[in-house]
Amino acid sequence: MKHSPLTAALLCLLLGTPVRAEQYQVVTEEWAPYNYQENNQLTGMATEIVRGIMALTGDDFEVVLLPSMRSARALKTRPKTIMYSLFRTAEREPLYKWVGPIVEESIHPYQLANAQQPVNSLEQLLHAPKITTRHAGLIPETLQSRGFNNLEKTATESLQLYRMLLAGRTDIIIGDTDAGVAYYSRQLNIARGTLRQIPIELYRSSLYIAFSRDCDDELVASWAHALEQLRHSGELERIQDQYNLPIEQ
Repeated sequence: MKHSPLTAALLCLLLGTPVRAEQYQVVTEEWAPYNYQENNQLTGMATEIVRGIMALTGDDFEVVLLPSMRSARALKTRPKTIMYSLFRTAEREPLYKWVGPIVEESIHPYQLANAQQPVNSLEQLLHAPKITTRHAGLIPETLQSRGFNNLEKTATESLQLYRMLLAGRTDIIIGDTDAGVAYYSRQLNIARGTLRQIPIELYRSSLYIAFSRDCDDELVASWAHALEQLRHSGELERIQDQYNLPIEQ
């Protein structure tokens, strides 16, 4: 029995290599040190973990760096979408399937070490003249829900926060995890002792990999198993330690 070229091609697709890699897409946003671009290459702590997972599962999904709001929108609206790094909140819990945690992090406010009015309490922070944060996302939303009415939500990227603080255009910034603050301090060559961590932990949570609800359960389970393999082998800790360089106070 002879088959037409079209029929043969269809049979190859159906019987040959699985097409899962063409269906799924992995998205993330610019958020150092977890996922960011350096020398036109996507890198970062979470990026290395995700690539380590795919190396174990045999997946070769496209990984796309998108602006923050677009990456979140893709996870909500695009079929077969995977996103990292995401805080797993109560509101997000039923929306996605989850694998993780890949890392646990804290977020503190920062000010200049030579600030004339050092902030040491939540009450002082709530009544500070101005706190600068990013224009959108989990952090400004969380701060507003906790009663912060002194937010200036003007920064579109993390680097702006530090430049504004150093230039005296704001007194306090909130936006990155402690590992992120250390990363951007190195990027901007901020001298040792310039920044002061305000001793108030505003947020502590774990970062996860989120899967849209239509993702196959078998795929989610295979990623979870691969992550545990990375954890038990010590590779996960090695990747984390590579990026968790402390800020020089």
